[in-house]
Amino acid sequence: MDDREAKVVDGVPTVLFIGGAWREAPARFAVEDPATGEVIAHVADGTAADATAALDAAVEAQADWAATTPRQRGEILRRAYELLTARTDDLALLMTLEMGKPVAESRAEIAYAADFLRWFGEEAVRIDGRWTINPNGGARLLVMRQPVGPCLFVTPWNFPMAMGTRKIGPAIAAGCTMVCKPAELTPLSMLALADLLAEAGLPEGVLNVVTTTTPGEVAGAVLGDRRLRKLSFTGSTAVGRQLLAQSADAVLRVSMELGGNAPFLVFDDADLDAAADGAVVAKMRNTGEACTAANRFLVQRSVAEVFARRLADRLSAMRVGRGTEEGVEVGPLIDASQRDKVVELVDDAAGRGARVLPGGRAIDGPGYFFAPTVLDHVTADARLCREEIFGPVAPVIPFDSEDDGIAAANDTEYGLVAYVFTRGLDRSLRVCEALETGMVGLNQGMVSNAAAPFGGVKQSGFGREGGREGIEEYLSTKYVAIHT
Repeated sequence: MDDREAKVVDGVPTVLFIGGAWREAPARFAVEDPATGEVIAHVADGTAADATAALDAAVEAQADWAATTPRQRGEILRRAYELLTARTDDLALLMTLEMGKPVAESRAEIAYAADFLRWFGEEAVRIDGRWTINPNGGARLLVMRQPVGPCLFVTPWNFPMAMGTRKIGPAIAAGCTMVCKPAELTPLSMLALADLLAEAGLPEGVLNVVTTTTPGEVAGAVLGDRRLRKLSFTGSTAVGRQLLAQSADAVLRVSMELGGNAPFLVFDDADLDAAADGAVVAKMRNTGEACTAANRFLVQRSVAEVFARRLADRLSAMRVGRGTEEGVEVGPLIDASQRDKVVELVDDAAGRGARVLPGGRAIDGPGYFFAPTVLDHVTADARLCREEIFGPVAPVIPFDSEDDGIAAANDTEYGLVAYVFTRGLDRSLRVCEALETGMVGLNQGMVSNAAAPFGGVKQSGFGREGGREGIEEYLSTKYVAIHT
């Protein structure tokens, strides 16, 4: 690390945040820069006992926090938004160092993360209820909304700041306290966020952060405690299933944002240049390490060859390197195991007859780099048609009719997001209605927006984050019958 990088990392607390205090753990673990393999920090390795202490703090703070006014909660979020925005450069560099994405993308994530704080700061004062007359007379009906209570948040490594604010923002707005367990690969962004929220005036115990290399033990200690009221998880479907099973005994309120296998549909009437540009956004954002990343490029047969070549031209021109370097557009994958998986998926597809256009290989040297890759002549039995790639690989699969394209898009257990490129209004409506996904990008390669409800169907989970719907996940409904 150079001097500025070291200064940014050194400015982040690397211990647990419990009850408004920073506290050490019995051991520490290393955080690595995936572009170099260099260890950039050692962070407190929390235990099950630390998780219980964090829940103790959240439970103790819950009643007073729920009693604060919506305006007070909203003002804390507004101040946090301003602080996050003002510190974009340092926080973006920190994110790049621990996660690898180019600094320009990290800045975009900081802006996205800040938008959740601003949005839910505005939503805090819009929590409402109902007052009505019993249809048969003789009584009044009062419906009120109250905070769910202490929450557990488990956040992923790929968007380490935004996935935090997407959960923390609505919880603060609703009046809930929380324990957050960030991914061990990228804990620094969450620790920096906790420090910033404390500076913004968040009371002690409302947010507690436990970093750990034993997530099962830490999460299990909290999930097994009957004082917990809600779990929100972003991560793989396999882990989500395990957490759902653990949550069943306590009948927790649960939100799950799980895996994806996003289809990117290109019809023969599409603007192919616009589709190729949109494909770069949908595939290459975050080096392809996103649940929303386009995973299967389903292209109508008459234009499949042309589209594949145009996409290949764009991806082969992208500069790969350490995210701190000027002009870099593609960073490393998060670690060696993820790079090895991408290699396996590409080799499997090539072994089944797929043709590699650009890329198709890991890049020699330090760090976990994989060359941007386009594959065509991909067969439906290739593993990457069923599994999340989580890397810079775009498989192009031809289809014939509109019905064939829709059927292929829906032929997956996942249902998070789909992308559709067509210039036909009628076709746009038909296809968007027929797709079995929670979100659709129509003639654009990006769906993420703090003002919109993010979430999926089928094995991609349930519940929504963002939009007006996002705060509903943190509110309980109480009905009072009033005799008159």
